[in-house]
Amino acid sequence: MRRQLLRIYDLLSDYFGDLHWWPGETPFEVIVGAILTQNTAWRNVEIAIANLQAAGMLSPEGILQTDDNTLAGLIRPSGYYNIKTQRLKAFIRFLHEEFGGNLGKMFAEDAPVLRKKLLQIKGIGEETADSILLYAGNIPVFVVDAYTRRILCRHGIIDEDATYGQIQALFLKHLPSSVPLYNQYHALLVNTGKDFCLKAPRCERCPLHQLLTGKKPRGKHLERRTGRQQQ
Repeated sequence: MRRQLLRIYDLLSDYFGDLHWWPGETPFEVIVGAILTQNTAWRNVEIAIANLQAAGMLSPEGILQTDDNTLAGLIRPSGYYNIKTQRLKAFIRFLHEEFGGNLGKMFAEDAPVLRKKLLQIKGIGEETADSILLYAGNIPVFVVDAYTRRILCRHGIIDEDATYGQIQALFLKHLPSSVPLYNQYHALLVNTGKDFCLKAPRCERCPLHQLLTGKKPRGKHLERRTGRQQQ
């Protein structure tokens, strides 16, 4: 299994290159993005975050002190803006109550304990909690999403009814404990899911099709170097 997972990683890295995920200038911005990206496309989150930045509210204090209607208006592009307003404020109240508003102290907490606490915040599930730990806290935990499940299932690595914990344990057991590795691997799976492993899959052009055919697709980063675009 280790060899198979690393083979997938190598094929996708060769195709996509280094993806530098997760976008965000500060750990707090990453956390806001992790909450806002629930059930929406990342481009919509970028607009919402830009709105918060422009209003000078992209900070724990700025968000907490902003009235709900104003905050909801700023993050409206991310969808479900009233619900996400409450989720953002719930996280910030947790941050203040548990760690005096200090993200450094929060991430110094024992990782399994912190994860359990994050999951107790209303609206924060396993994927969001793990995104916060990995991308904002640089804690080596593997993030599982719908693309991960779909890709692994279609390649016969997991069963359709595998739980989040079972899928995550697969990576944690067979791969080295590494923040950069987990970061890049998740980003690769997300991009593969968006570009190829759709509900109607584009298997013939997918980098992972080589696992079946031995034929190597041209990588995106190579296409940029040669000036050629993928058709």
